Amino acid sequence: MATAKKAARKPNAAFMKPLTPSPTLAAVIGSEAVPRTEVTKKIWDYIKKHNLQDPANKRNINADDKLRPLFGKDQVSMFELTKIVSGHLS
Repeated sequence: MATAKKAARKPNAAFMKPLTPSPTLAAVIGSEAVPRTEVTKKIWDYIKKHNLQDPANKRNINADDKLRPLFGKDQVSMFELTKIVSGHLS
């Protein structure tokens, strides 16, 4: 009885294309061009390192001095994060 192996998922090429961050975003993640997936990972690393998740509602991220120019406000939800970051990549 042969077991069918599930084909390994290939990453979408659009997600793996290196993108250049804007100067505002570069202040948080660095200025080198990285794929969109890495941008998101680096932002979350920064948020966790600086303890910026709202303790009362973990879905919200409180902005510090580096994130405030990026977000344009003092707090954003994690669901807004992707949309905000997309505007800072080219």
